[in-house]
Amino acid sequence: MLRCLSHALAAALPLLLASSLAAASPFVFTAIPDEDETRLQERFQKVADYLAEELEVEVRFVPVKSYAAAVTAFRNDQVQLAWFGGLSGVQARERVPGSRALAQGVEDAEFRTYFIAHASTGLEEGAGLVEAMRDMTFTFGSKGSTSGRLMPEHYLREAFGEAPEEVFSRVGFSGNHSRTASLVASGAYQLGALNYTVWENELAAGNLDADSVKVVWQTPTYPDYQWTIRGDVDERFGEGFADRVQQALLDMDASELLESFPRSGFIPVDNADYEIIRQVGQQLDILD
Repeated sequence: MLRCLSHALAAALPLLLASSLAAASPFVFTAIPDEDETRLQERFQKVADYLAEELEVEVRFVPVKSYAAAVTAFRNDQVQLAWFGGLSGVQARERVPGSRALAQGVEDAEFRTYFIAHASTGLEEGAGLVEAMRDMTFTFGSKGSTSGRLMPEHYLREAFGEAPEEVFSRVGFSGNHSRTASLVASGAYQLGALNYTVWENELAAGNLDADSVKVVWQTPTYPDYQWTIRGDVDERFGEGFADRVQQALLDMDASELLESFPRSGFIPVDNADYEIIRQVGQQLDILD
């Protein structure tokens, strides 16, 4: 009898140890670097503290250097949750079966891109995607950005019937939205495309001279940023953990947290809501 009990305990010990180690593992998340790293750290450390309190586990935020790095970290299980853009979220979910979009900002259901122009172009506010832009210089944001590359390239191809490289004399990638705004404002590029919320924040903060750069067109709306979680978190952190994370994100209503996104709140979302982004990514051959 004692020998049977001893064998049973010996067999159960590895499972108990594995469970204990899983419980001790920190829950790690990241965010696409749509602004400079200092701002990202300030924004998301507050979110980490909030999630730790709500979920009663250790939560860590780790910054990444690029959109591609965010997707890679998610794929490699270096992070279990990420604040992605539309395109990077689709890329991440396709690489990690079972992963799911949990929540998007209220504003993300109808997001948009602003096309901006330096005053020296002579383009008027609201001019649209016009032939006068041809042979000017143009910068996107990050190569993996939904609002800074995917959707603006889609609409440029619709308007001109050609790839951006054939329309403009020079095409660049700034790396993030705030950098796009500063490059166009300085005249380093004549035209650029960026996330409308970053544009409005930069103006409000006094970082842009409204006389030197203006919005010449805005896209139709599309779904963009969202929180995506790996499909295996329940195995590591306990049954129902993904649902608890989703509820914590939906309950995030403190102004100091929401202002850091900036969003007015979060609403439920699922993978199917980003099908249009997946289709456009396939058309432009930039899902990989």
